[in-house]
Amino acid sequence: MILMVIIFLVLLFWENELDEEAMAATLEQLHVDYPQSDIPIRYCNHMVIQRVIKEPNNTCKKEHFFIHERPRNINSVCNSPRMVTCQNYAPSLCFLSEIKFKMTVCKLTEGTRYPACNYRVFATEGFIVVTCDDMGPAKIERYTE
Repeated sequence: MILMVIIFLVLLFWENELDEEAMAATLEQLHVDYPQSDIPIRYCNHMVIQRVIKEPNNTCKKEHFFIHERPRNINSVCNSPRMVTCQNYAPSLCFLSEIKFKMTVCKLTEGTRYPACNYRVFATEGFIVVTCDDMGPAKIERYTE
């Protein structure tokens, strides 16, 4: 009986640890491309398919962006004194980066159902807005030029 309890606790701990790693990896996978991938043509189309970027209902996202900066620099946004209101009237505060980050913005030009999505590429620099928790950035909300 004691052995079963120990096995249960080990499995429970292991499952929670994997979930936390998956959550952290998801944020980076969705928005961070550092160093920038060397894809000369159709960067956005390639990245959206490779990273499975889509809406929950399997439609194409109208806009998505990839930040070409070290993850530790993105994590430091949570220490920014520049706090702003989050979108959708979220109860938490968001943090605005103090510096602009290099990024690629992908804007949908054709297609409605994933993976048949075609994007136009826009290279830009912008401030990012993130929500943070005890571990760092929890979600990258948006960018602003």
